[in-house]
Amino acid sequence: MAWIYLVLAGIFEMFGVMFINKLHKDRNIFSFFLLFIGFAGSFLFLSLAMQTLPMGTAYAIWTGIGASGGAILGMIFYGEQKDWKRIFCIALVVAAAVGLKLVS
Repeated sequence: MAWIYLVLAGIFEMFGVMFINKLHKDRNIFSFFLLFIGFAGSFLFLSLAMQTLPMGTAYAIWTGIGASGGAILGMIFYGEQKDWKRIFCIALVVAAAVGLKLVS
């Protein structure tokens, strides 16, 4: 169950990061509310995952999901660059997260 919590924490982190950009552009209370929900959910599920998983592993995977997911969402929704070097680096982050799961 801890790994499910950790994945949910990463998804909420991606959601929160996406709404940082939205709040920067729109500056309305709804965007702020969704940003708050994203990060609150992220920290809630991260804390639940860390009740079982080691802190270093949980934090590394959580940040990996958030960073790579944020970059992917930026490419999809905000027209950020989609070249092979960027995609390769995202794949390295994902591979490192999978590696941590395998050795944990």
